[in-house]
Amino acid sequence: MALMRSMLLAASKSQWLRERIPQFEFSRRAVARFMPGEDLSSALNAAAGFQQLGIGAVLTYLGENVKDAAEARRVTDHYCDAISRIAETGLNGEISVKLTQLGHDTRTEISRENLQQIVDRAQRSRNFVWIDMEDSSYTDSTLDVYRAIRSQYSNVGVCLQAYLYRTRRDLETLLPLSPGIRLVKGAYREPPHIAFPKKKDVDTNFMVLAADLLNTIERHKTRVAIATHDARLCERIQKIVIEKDIPKNAFEFQMLYGIRSAAMKDLTQNGYRGRVLISYGPAWFPWYMRRLAERPANLLFVLRNVLSS
Repeated sequence: MALMRSMLLAASKSQWLRERIPQFEFSRRAVARFMPGEDLSSALNAAAGFQQLGIGAVLTYLGENVKDAAEARRVTDHYCDAISRIAETGLNGEISVKLTQLGHDTRTEISRENLQQIVDRAQRSRNFVWIDMEDSSYTDSTLDVYRAIRSQYSNVGVCLQAYLYRTRRDLETLLPLSPGIRLVKGAYREPPHIAFPKKKDVDTNFMVLAADLLNTIERHKTRVAIATHDARLCERIQKIVIEKDIPKNAFEFQMLYGIRSAAMKDLTQNGYRGRVLISYGPAWFPWYMRRLAERPANLLFVLRNVLSS
């Protein structure tokens, strides 16, 4: 299983595969399990369906490592338009952005300026923006950008990855900002001197960080999002909530579109807040490979689609 995960993560970096695989019809049918469509309207329609169930949404327009400043501006304009359409439709929907999609690889200043425009638009619409975390080579610069934007705006949060050794220290440095934190396990290929190589160690660190975060909600006014599909981790988090008498609506669970939707529905029916991360856009291949790497058993779903094509 570890070998398969490594192969999938390596594939996510392949430009050759990125250009060719999406051309095949079977690949588009397979990825439909994890995204409702490639355009914004499809994402908004999916978000509306979840809202009827009392579940919020986070929308993310797929893409990364944009090195053309003009393209980064187009992505920025797209997100600003998405925020406006969310407001117009009255959706309980936020957005999540990758800094490399906003020109971070060209110059940090470009991505920061583009992000500020998005966050400013969201603030005027009373909305919230999440900054996604990419591989570990971007951790420091992403947190630097977050700190700069957070000093001006309160409606912005950042993702932290439990598989990195450094994350507990990063969390401690962010707490004085009264941050928004989305905790995930992590989905990139990292060397063992930077990230826990074993799943059990990642899970252990995830729970340590989740407990730390739940303890900061009142003291540091932290907005907390626990992003996991792991049923065991969700159960353990609920036990902490009961033991510490933490209000169920003081934080939220987040899960990906197409994964454990029934579990998310159960959580919200039991009084917890929940959001579904809805991804869309044509640049889905690297993201899709990382989703498969998180649970290689999903390859069986892909193979069934191949055989039926």
